[in-house]
Amino acid sequence: MTAYEVTGCQAHKKRKRCFSFKGTLMINQQVNYAPGMRIVIRDAEWVIQKVDSSSDGGLLITCEGISELVRGREGRFLTSLENKIEILDPKNTLLVEDDSSGYSASKLYIESMLRQRVPTDEKVHLGHKAAMDPLPFQLDPIKMVLKQPRQRILIADAVGLGKTLEAGILVSELIRRGKGKRILVLAVKSMLTQFQKEFWSRFSIPLTRLDSTGIQQVRNRIPTNHNPFYYYDKAIISIDTLKQDVEYRHYLESAYWDIIVIDEAHNVAERGSHSQRSKLAKLLARRSDTLVMLSATPHDGKAESFASLMNMLDATAIANPSDYSYDDFKDKNLVVRRFKKDVKDQMVGEFPERHIDRVYAKASAQEEEVYRRLVEMSLRSLESGNKGTKLFKVTLEKALFSSPMACLSTVENRIKKLEQKLKNTSDVDYQEDINELEHLASALRNVDKASFSKYQQLLTTMQKDLQWKKSQTDDRLVIFTESIKTLEFLYQNLQQDFGLAVGAIAQLHGGMSDTDIMSVVEAY
Repeated sequence: MTAYEVTGCQAHKKRKRCFSFKGTLMINQQVNYAPGMRIVIRDAEWVIQKVDSSSDGGLLITCEGISELVRGREGRFLTSLENKIEILDPKNTLLVEDDSSGYSASKLYIESMLRQRVPTDEKVHLGHKAAMDPLPFQLDPIKMVLKQPRQRILIADAVGLGKTLEAGILVSELIRRGKGKRILVLAVKSMLTQFQKEFWSRFSIPLTRLDSTGIQQVRNRIPTNHNPFYYYDKAIISIDTLKQDVEYRHYLESAYWDIIVIDEAHNVAERGSHSQRSKLAKLLARRSDTLVMLSATPHDGKAESFASLMNMLDATAIANPSDYSYDDFKDKNLVVRRFKKDVKDQMVGEFPERHIDRVYAKASAQEEEVYRRLVEMSLRSLESGNKGTKLFKVTLEKALFSSPMACLSTVENRIKKLEQKLKNTSDVDYQEDINELEHLASALRNVDKASFSKYQQLLTTMQKDLQWKKSQTDDRLVIFTESIKTLEFLYQNLQQDFGLAVGAIAQLHGGMSDTDIMSVVEAY
């Protein structure tokens, strides 16, 4: 009850009443309490759960304790008995940094829950955030596959446009969408380390490298009836390793991956017959919803070869492998192919302009004699109709145009094979062919370093035209050759003729391990 002294005027609708009196006015004052309010009673903080009327004309407030001494406890209070009930106004709340031990853990948990929300639209959410500056055209493959019910594509961009990066963008985006827990990457042996390094350093995707020894070690760790390909969720392996062991086929047929990536996919295309590589690729194509193929040269000129790749991606892509056109599969979004000229407006400054200068070398007398013997040479065993031997003469010409040393190595290997065959037969054709090849080998041995015209022209070009000097360590050259024998000749003789220190010249070829290849590339 409260006493008031009232004086003044009261406005009521359109009438105005003025009054003046003095005295005591008794009013029953009651505060409105509502569930959810925070209140302080008896120095403890509570949150109101329920409010009921009490028989004494007041309220019965049911609360749950919040402060430390009453946390989790239920309390019931009669307003008529409590001397003071303080309502905590939310606008007066002071926000302070939580320094409790569980704050960081709670924040990480909430963040992880938010990140587990899987995108379902066709936008790129994560792939473009890798440790790289992606160009617009490199996002095209992922945009294409996100429109497909199953993500399957052949990325056939030209060399240097970043097919590995495009594959990484695609894989990382699918991981973000919950579609990339188990990943298998197949690559040629020389590219294993580079592929593994790119995926880890740019996309934080760890690929465990497996080889024959590694697979055997896994098999030793697991029970006999367990599949070794389930031991690691993300692995990279050489396709030649898998094709060599028939036993792997059993494990592959019962394993399943979320994503399979095949690098240098032209190596698994069918070429006239079903090779071990193509059989393996067709098997793996059925063991994953997502299949990504990479190749700068997907078409070798044979319709059936390219069709085999398309049908691995989609069995309905090409009905007739020997008779089809681009229109038959262009609407399926299975292939993306760009050349440098197609994206040059996006790659300003990315590639230096290439200048080609042709340098001609006049053949020496010794080389002319070798070529004359090669043209006039007639090998009777080649006339037998054997498909494998008909191309031997072309092989000799290619080797000769690389270097006399490469041609001599090819001739000597052929002589050894014919001598082996001659032990098991009395066919005189083999002996006559051996004699012809011996004459050619003799002429090739007469071509020394001084009469090797291309090598002499190389020395002149390096010294006079390029003005290359061994003292300028930052002026580096890359010399390409087709034959290993030519490579070995250049390695030995350039070091000698220029007086270079040991290690100044490095060799790089497909016979090296991928780790050695990467070491040479990084040192360069």
